[in-house]
Amino acid sequence: MDRSRIIVTAVVLAMLGAIVPIAAMFHLAWLQAVQKEHERLQLFASRAIARADISLNDATAALRQIDQFTGVRCSADHIARMRQLTINTRPIEEMGYFENGLLKCSSWGPTEGRVVQSTPDFTTKDGIAVTARIQPVMSEGHFLMALRYRDHNVLVDPVRFVDVIVDPGIQLALATQSGMLLGALNGPDPARIKKIIAGPGEGIDDDLLFATARGTGWIAVATEPTSQILGSVRKQQLLLLPLGAFMAAFIIGVVVWLSRRRLSPLGELQIAVRKHEFIVHYQPIVELRTGNCIGAEALVRWKRPNGSLVRPDLFIPLAEESGLITAITDQVIAMVVFDLNSLLVADRSLHIAINLSATDVGTARVLPILEKALQHTGIRPRQIWLEATERGFVDINSARSTLVRARELGHAVAIDDFGTGYSSLSYLEGLPLDALKIDKSFIDTISTNSATSSVTPHIIDMAKTLKLKIVAEGVETQAQADYLEARDVDYAQGWLFARPMPASEFIAYCRQVKPTA
Repeated sequence: MDRSRIIVTAVVLAMLGAIVPIAAMFHLAWLQAVQKEHERLQLFASRAIARADISLNDATAALRQIDQFTGVRCSADHIARMRQLTINTRPIEEMGYFENGLLKCSSWGPTEGRVVQSTPDFTTKDGIAVTARIQPVMSEGHFLMALRYRDHNVLVDPVRFVDVIVDPGIQLALATQSGMLLGALNGPDPARIKKIIAGPGEGIDDDLLFATARGTGWIAVATEPTSQILGSVRKQQLLLLPLGAFMAAFIIGVVVWLSRRRLSPLGELQIAVRKHEFIVHYQPIVELRTGNCIGAEALVRWKRPNGSLVRPDLFIPLAEESGLITAITDQVIAMVVFDLNSLLVADRSLHIAINLSATDVGTARVLPILEKALQHTGIRPRQIWLEATERGFVDINSARSTLVRARELGHAVAIDDFGTGYSSLSYLEGLPLDALKIDKSFIDTISTNSATSSVTPHIIDMAKTLKLKIVAEGVETQAQADYLEARDVDYAQGWLFARPMPASEFIAYCRQVKPTA
């Protein structure tokens, strides 16, 4: 992912981090306010059920008392007893006596005309038959509820069943299980009450909050407009918005921290190692005497996802400083084996030089990794040269131990970029080396009047004294090549012969420039 995409992604995530927590707090404030209001509505609905049960119990008690009357039915004493119970029982409007399905008398006196006993809508567990809506002759259009026990019944105003105190704006209704409205307070819509009864116990129906409670054969419904809870929502918002702002600030901080870390050179390098974004280019090494290709140096390149290449001098120092260089070296070894296995098996005269870091030279941890990578490949250890710079020889004893072990395994060992550090003849004499590579900075001084131009012959003489193969790096002109050949330098690499190239191009190069057997 390139920097622009990282920045865009970070901006988007930061915006989401700022918006989502605050929006979530707004939504949570709404949910909490709604939940609180549902609990309040549930309380009023429960009170209505309790009031209805009390009214039913009072009416039931009156019916049982009149049923125990032992005198003559519809006599003056019977009518007086019914009138007394009607007056003393708050919910009851009227009490009557039926015989053979017809009303014979009531608490008002003997009945004139033919009044048929009503058909009940449901019967309670106590045996009370309930008719939800009847219209007595005396009610003048006002519907009452009839409760019957055996031969007696009472008429009750349904308002008595919802006779509770509610807050302004709250509507209360009592209905049968089928949705028939029995009693109401503050004018609820019967159609919406029926719809609510058929649904869940609480919720929101369009612009109406509701909660229900169930009792003896009926349901109480408490409702209020959603606009009633706006004040409660604002209070919840004032409580929750600071939390949302804190969460937003935290998320934005995390996004910024991760983005800066991802955009930092070390962060990008860590991701490159994890995603194996490294490739290997191979710079041919030629024999100066014949011009034949005898191998190549494996040079690591960082290839970003967008295809661009990062120069080694821009990431190798950071990799060495951070310890990521060991993982990069392991990936280089794996790629060399993968890229050139067939070529190295087919031509045993070729070798590939792999650069070791100071950590690898000091600890020898790379040797078992290299040994394992070569198993079952057919590649011989002598075809893999190991190159170490002078920086790897800080701990000379550890370095010597590593190089000795490498040569025991069959690898040739070369000192790379010679002359840029602090090596001397006595220093090199104590190290088990096979080859010495002269740094490009000395090759550049050939055929010039530079003060360093006189150093190059001394380096060549030093290598010959130690019987080391000599590889000249960075040869770019024929004059340099002629100079080196005249002084019996064995090998050279540089743009005069070939630039570093991908594996496929190197294989093709080797087939054109075949080494001598």
